[in-house]
Amino acid sequence: MPEKIIELKKVNKIYGENTPNPTQVLFDLDLSFEERSFNSIIGQSGSGKSTLLNILGTLDRATSGDVLIDRINTEDMSEKERSSLRNERLGFIFQFHYLLPEFTAIENVLMPYRISKKPITKDVLARADELLEIVGLTKVRNNLAINMSGGQQQRVAIARALINNPKIILADEPTGNLDSDTTEQVYDLLRTINETYHTTFIIITHDRHIAEKADRIIEILDGKINLDIDNRMRT
Repeated sequence: MPEKIIELKKVNKIYGENTPNPTQVLFDLDLSFEERSFNSIIGQSGSGKSTLLNILGTLDRATSGDVLIDRINTEDMSEKERSSLRNERLGFIFQFHYLLPEFTAIENVLMPYRISKKPITKDVLARADELLEIVGLTKVRNNLAINMSGGQQQRVAIARALINNPKIILADEPTGNLDSDTTEQVYDLLRTINETYHTTFIIITHDRHIAEKADRIIEILDGKINLDIDNRMRT
């Protein structure tokens, strides 16, 4: 039976907790994700799904409750420890790719290494080239990001998210700015990565067509789990 790679236990999130008008966004969430699984999170704007993703990614802290990543309770960690865990185990893909336009595709993929001041060895460079091959961009590895299409830029962002070989990828509307054909291509690419590298994916999306292709669909409504459907049980 697959291990749980992320667990949330009675997680609450309140903004402005010590103000006259606090706002509670998440309510007693109990949620877990299995290793190697491909999950989608849906919900209307303001439902709490982006807050949930930020807490899953240790970019924000829960007001109360426990968040375990790879069996480590992140709520007991310092910010430095959380940052190290994030860099070692998590990868992020956003709606906006946030590439540096004056850098090439390969340079953008290697950026996490440059930021962390880790040496870019031959092995690291070989991995970057392997990732660019997987996302179908070998021919444009030396093109500036500014000279690439939106779909190509998002593929570079996917390769960049994988450069540290994370166990978990968190994606916030990764196809939100793409046309329908490119959306399908990016989705198929994420699935290939999931199956090839056994990377766990948790994807926020407004696209129900894409959500329904995931192993599991979780709907967040008013800060609570409204639906939790295992698509594998329906096939």
